Amino acid sequence: MLAGRYRVGALIGRGGMSDVHVGTDSRLGRQVAIKLLKPQLATDPTFRMRFRQEAQSAARMAHPTIVRVFDAGEETVVDNAGQEVQLPFIIMEYVDGRLLKDIIHEGPLEPAAAARVIDGVLTALEYSHRAGVVHRDIKPGNIMITTGGQVKVMDFGIARAVSDSATTVAQTTAILGTASYFSPEQAKGETVDARTDLYSTGVVLFELLTGRPPFRGDTPVAVAYQHVSERPVKPSVINPKVSPALDAVVMHALAKDRTARYQTAAEFRADVETAASGRVPTQRTVDETALFFGTPTGALSTSELALRQLTEDDTMTRTQRRPPAIWIWSGIIAVIMIVVAVMYWAFNLQPTDDLPSNAREVPNLTGSTWEEAANELQALTLPPTRMDEVSDTVAAGEVIRTDPEAGEIVNTGTPISVFVSTGREAVKVPDVVNMQLDAAKTSITDAGLSPGTETRQNSPTVSGGTVMSTDPEPGSSVETGSTVNFVISSGNVTLPDLTGQSLQAASDYLGTSSLQLTPVPTPDGSCPSQPGSPVIRQSLAPGDVPQKSEVELVYCAG
Repeated sequence: MLAGRYRVGALIGRGGMSDVHVGTDSRLGRQVAIKLLKPQLATDPTFRMRFRQEAQSAARMAHPTIVRVFDAGEETVVDNAGQEVQLPFIIMEYVDGRLLKDIIHEGPLEPAAAARVIDGVLTALEYSHRAGVVHRDIKPGNIMITTGGQVKVMDFGIARAVSDSATTVAQTTAILGTASYFSPEQAKGETVDARTDLYSTGVVLFELLTGRPPFRGDTPVAVAYQHVSERPVKPSVINPKVSPALDAVVMHALAKDRTARYQTAAEFRADVETAASGRVPTQRTVDETALFFGTPTGALSTSELALRQLTEDDTMTRTQRRPPAIWIWSGIIAVIMIVVAVMYWAFNLQPTDDLPSNAREVPNLTGSTWEEAANELQALTLPPTRMDEVSDTVAAGEVIRTDPEAGEIVNTGTPISVFVSTGREAVKVPDVVNMQLDAAKTSITDAGLSPGTETRQNSPTVSGGTVMSTDPEPGSSVETGSTVNFVISSGNVTLPDLTGQSLQAASDYLGTSSLQLTPVPTPDGSCPSQPGSPVIRQSLAPGDVPQKSEVELVYCAG
């Protein structure tokens, strides 16, 4: 029992800095979620003070997309060593649902579903940023999806309480867990603001679309370094279902310079909605105020408030004298001269095609072989990586495209993905032996292949019009659209000339497995019999005759 009213129930979740239990508020008779923070976090008095302050700030936020904080405090408990320790706890709204990180483990979401989730996260951030609260730890482990599909963001303020109290960056990283969602400014230890949450949200959107974060490494330091210096690949490189519009939104959100990424959650959310509808968002220019003084968080600065009061208060009178007219005209003339000088310089500026020593232009490698492309890229100090891809138009072994694209300017050492055609998609030749020709052609066509030539062949056993074999053979792998030739039974056998042979030998030969014809001995009394009864004529002429035919063998019997 915590604080004399909260009964701790079964464990329902475990994280890097806390365990979550289902609980009951005995005073109000409602179900709650109880987060028990690790006892080692409570050893720092500064943390306990910050924790209480941030819990109070989070408790003031009431929004459908934010997990409510009802209460927070500390409970004195006895640890395994028999010592009394302070156990910080938070009493939160109980949410019936799943963590987003568990959903992502099952694979990437459909782009439309990912857009809906991020829309809910940005709605929560838009509300919290207006309230002056920066989350600092947006990640799938802090986002829940209810059974009704509602997005819920939790742990507002906890990250700030930890990071402001931890004595070293290593401790902060150990407490907060993975660095996969750090913004570049967090990785460099700089101050954070609302745009930090927007970068982390961009990382979450990348992971929703691809099933993995944009940067991975063996250690948190390696991942943090990539956030600062490495360029992420477009989500569509990993998941071709991602549209160019969503690619543009993700890359804008993951800009290293915070002034170059989204400045507000509302702006980010508007672009996500635009991309989800299939349209590419328009690029906006960065507000100069944000460029020099940081991002707007929804609150007016002191100077803006003062300016608004001056413009709205009719009771205030102006006491300052205007500057002399000569100053005004001098300033105007100076500005005009500067503009003219800049325009003259711009018109006389000679374009140059020279690149800096550490920059390279990605060459056009389309149609080259992998070996030719690799040698050319290595000569430019751009490490190539082969990516095989099926293509209906580019011959097998030739380069389809590169990422970054041809003509793009990149730094030396930038990895270049080279997409090499494996030809058209391979399919297996279906087994159509012993099928009638029309049915065999339908089966071949359904498999994406083309029926070819038809060769007739005699057979004593296979009925006419039945497929005897194919070329290529059944089960072999061929490219889509390849031609399959047929060998078909003609329904005939080849009858030889049996005249002059003995009746017994001729009859035996007609009954062999290669002919399977029926001999009909027929005596002729008009000529004298001879030893062995040689055949003097046969009813069917030598050549192709229908299967199972009867052949009269005429011999002299007079």
